[in-house]
This record gives sequence, C-alpha cells and structure tokens, in this order.
Amino acid sequence: MSKCPKFVSAAALVATLATPAFAETFGLGREALPEEIAAWDLDIGPEGQGLPVGSGSVEDGEMIFSENCASCHGEFAEGSGNWPKLAGGEGSLADKDPLKTVGSYWPYLSTVYDYVRRSMPFGAAQTMSDDDVYAITAYILYSNYLVEDDFVLSNENFLDVEMPNAGGFIVDDRETAEAHFWGEACYENCKENVEITKRAAVLDVTPELDAAAEAAAEETPAEEAPAEEVAAAVEPAAEAPAEEPAAGFDADLAAAGEKVFKKCKACHQVGDGAKNRTGPILNGVYGAPVAHIEDFRYSKDFEAAHEEGVVWDEAHLAEFLAKPKGVYKKTKMSFAGLKKDDDIAAVIEYLKSVSQ
Repeated sequence: MSKCPKFVSAAALVATLATPAFAETFGLGREALPEEIAAWDLDIGPEGQGLPVGSGSVEDGEMIFSENCASCHGEFAEGSGNWPKLAGGEGSLADKDPLKTVGSYWPYLSTVYDYVRRSMPFGAAQTMSDDDVYAITAYILYSNYLVEDDFVLSNENFLDVEMPNAGGFIVDDRETAEAHFWGEACYENCKENVEITKRAAVLDVTPELDAAAEAAAEETPAEEAPAEEVAAAVEPAAEAPAEEPAAGFDADLAAAGEKVFKKCKACHQVGDGAKNRTGPILNGVYGAPVAHIEDFRYSKDFEAAHEEGVVWDEAHLAEFLAKPKGVYKKTKMSFAGLKKDDDIAAVIEYLKSVSQ
C-alpha cells in the first residue's frame, strides 16, 4: 500500500504552477466579492464624495465623545498625555512650535469624518454608526469654536462648514517649479566627514524645574528648629473655632458641582498639594482677582483684567464658564464651556467650597 507524501517536492510544485490554470497568476486567493469591496470602500472625498446619509448634534456628540474618545483626546478634545490634541492652536501655524489641530490646521472636514469612521475608537474601529460619527465630528467642530452648541451636522450641510485653514495648502508642483535645483543624486561617500550640527529642541521629555527642586529638597536634611520653636510645638495649642460655612452656601449643590468639575481636572487642580498644570490651581478663586496666582503665566487679556481689578465673583464666573473665549478671547483654554445653567451654578458653588 502506497503512502501519501507529507511534502510536495519543488519539482512537483513548479509543474503544478506551470499548468494552464496557473499560467498567468500565482494561483493564490480569489476575486473579492462586491460586498467585500464595499466594506473597505469607506473613503470620503474633500467634496463630500461618499458621505453617508445621516446627522448628529453637538449635544449628542459630547456624550459619545466622552465615552469613546476622551480617554485619549481629553474631555474637550484638548489632548491627554501624548495623545493628539484635536482643538486649539488657533493662529499658531506661524509660530516656532505650531499646534496643528482640526481647527487650526486641517483643510477638509471630510478628513475628520473619514478618519473617525474608518479608524476610531482605538481598538474598536468601525463599531460606531454613521450618525455617531456625524455627532463626534460636530462636537470636534464645537470644541474648536467653529459651530454653536445647538448645531446639527448632516450630509446636507456638511460642505457648508468652513475650515479656517482651507486656503492654507497649495498644489505640490515641485517636480516642475524646483526641477532646476536638482542635480545627479549622490547615494554613497557624499561627504568626507559627517557631524551633528543641531539637536532636537522640543521633545517634551525634560522634567520641570520645580519637580527637580522638589527631589533635591527631599534629599536635603532639614535644619534643626530653635529650642523655643520646639517648646512652642510641645505646648497644646488652643483649639481654633470651627469655620462656619459661608452664608447661603449650598453643600448639596457643591457636591453636584464636584462631579461636573471632573471635566476641569485635566487642566486645573484644587485642594491640598494642588499644583499648576495646563491651567492654574483654583484654590481660593471665588472672590479673588482675575489672574491672582503669581507663579502662573496667564494670557494677556487675563493680565489686563487683573490690572483693571476684575474679580471672580459669581456673575463673572458664570459668564466665563458658559463661554470662556467669549469673555477672554486670547485665553489658552480649549474648553468650549458648560452648556447647562445648573452645571454652571453647581461648579461655582464647588469653587466656593475650595475658596473658604
């Protein structure tokens, strides 16, 4: 009884591939079915080619973005860690270190829709509906102050949205415009000596000076306190009277505000040990002058308000929290603002609690 060979010889394989059925091909795979091609054919053109029928509002987009995108891109599209910022950077393209976001750089809204629909959310690409993608795109527009909070994006008004940098790109004509610069290319031994003449300047990995100073302070032994200070510390201190809450303070409303304030924690810290981050600490902000934190670099309009004696009272906080750039146009905050009056009132009450 003959045995089936475990391996096909090279000669036999060549003979098989030489038969008419394999003469013009490698003999691998098959033609893709129309439905398989359609599943991959998702691209959206700059003129809206390929846009699906659908719509999505800024309001819905905020919730969908928070659930699917905020862990990487921040609650307000301001970026988180080293993940990309999708909002901000207005007017920065001519700077030494420009911030390229959807609002400041991207020329076509179709790129946003196409990329979100094709590749997001990370790890679960193509799991969102077309309406959800419209809503997320609308929220990204809102985070860049390009639409209002009641805006609804759809396939019908998609091309009506004007991207700020739509005219910032030119046709790449280097093959003709720069051809006279080109000579015969050199691929080896082009220079006698190779040396490093410049180094990368913006790597975002250098520790902050204050962190280094803190580390040094921890290693430095504390000086012995004078004897009279030690004695004073040993004596029991008179009990300080408990602080009474401010008149009219609503503890329940402040507790609700603490939950809303989670949207602010990416940039602002409060409480013991709070430090300036992208935004200043907010301890003591209620009732304080605008730009009152001495070691934080505020925008020029904040500094001007400080010189004018503007104070963070309830009315000014409410106006600012509703639309920051409507009050201080040059503010660095990418936060678009709180939409609900109840949320604004709650956050102000919470800020009162960290200002006592």
